[in-house]
This record gives sequence, C-alpha cells and structure tokens, in this order.
Amino acid sequence: MDRKGILIVVSGYSGVGKGTLMKALTARYDNYALSISATTRKPREGELDGREYFFKTKEEFEELIAKDRLVEYANYCGNYYGTPRDYVEEQLGQGRDVILEIEQQGALKVREKMPDVLLLFVMPPDAQTLVQRLRGRETESEEVIRERLAQAVEESKYVDRYDYMIVNEDLDRAVEELHRLIGSQHNKISRNLDFTKQIQQELMALV
Repeated sequence: MDRKGILIVVSGYSGVGKGTLMKALTARYDNYALSISATTRKPREGELDGREYFFKTKEEFEELIAKDRLVEYANYCGNYYGTPRDYVEEQLGQGRDVILEIEQQGALKVREKMPDVLLLFVMPPDAQTLVQRLRGRETESEEVIRERLAQAVEESKYVDRYDYMIVNEDLDRAVEELHRLIGSQHNKISRNLDFTKQIQQELMALV
C-alpha cells in the first residue's frame, strides 16, 4: 500500500516551545519535512534560497498568488510570506509528513484550501510556565512580554478550531505524543478509501 504524506499545521502561543518541539521531532524521525516558506524580503547574511526561504521578487510572488500556487500567504511589514503548494505536494507525494509552523490565521486559511490538514495547537502546562519561558529568553522587555500575553489571550479564543492539542511540559513526552498522533492519522478510513475499496473488490472476486 502506497503511503501518502499528511499535511500538519502546528501553532501555539509565543514562548510555548514550538520551534524546539519541531527540531526535536525532525531530529528523532526522518519522515517529516518542515515546510519552507516563500518570501519577498531580502536574504540575510548566511541565508540560502531553498534552505531558509524561497526568495522571490514581488512580481514572482504575486504570480504565485494569481495562479493559486500558495497554500496560504500574508503580508507582514511590506513583505509577502507564504507556503508554496508545489513544495508541499512534492513532499507529500514522496510519503513525507509535511509540517507548517504558522500562526492561527494562516492555519485556518490552509484548512479552507486543504480540508484534510491536521491542525495541532501546542499548549503550556499552565499560564505561569508560559510567562517563565518568555522571561527565560532574556531577549524581550516586560512590555513586549505583556504584549505577547495579550496576543495569547486573543489566540486562545480560536483554539477550539484545532483538532488536537499537545501540552509541552516534558519535551521528550511531547515529541512522542506528537509522533504517535500524526502516525495514527495515516490509518483513518477517510485517508485510505482507495485501499479499502481494493480489498472490497478482491473479496468480491473470491465469492
């Protein structure tokens, strides 16, 4: 039976540890592909096209929009950012599970275009732990931290649109839970209709 990859969107509050979780997951298992975004911003020193981002001109990006070749996109601070459909479909066709680490607005746009997407939300064990992690970065002022917490309050209103949550209290446990959850999706009947129909036809031929 051919195994087609699954598209997964991972969101979560700022400071919850999404990036750390994704790095640990992809380091432990080789069947995952972290999606690479396209952008119109200029490459920073050390960044390579096709590794950090697919760097596009504004005209190239708007052509992708016009041809519906983006799973989702947005404009931040005058630059476009988006997920190329061709890259995602290529990875899925190779049997790899593709993970998009994006915010909620983008996640819901992906579901509109690709209803089979698995939406996962990373949660802290409690609010105080989230505050401690934000302060532990030692890169943001108290004012910025308060802004991020206010943003988290707004984001919490949309969590019920996701399929599952992952509580990131213990990293190893969260990685294994995430891996098992994604793996279980491969066995859903709705994702295996061709195979179930094939078995049905084989059984009918034996009667």
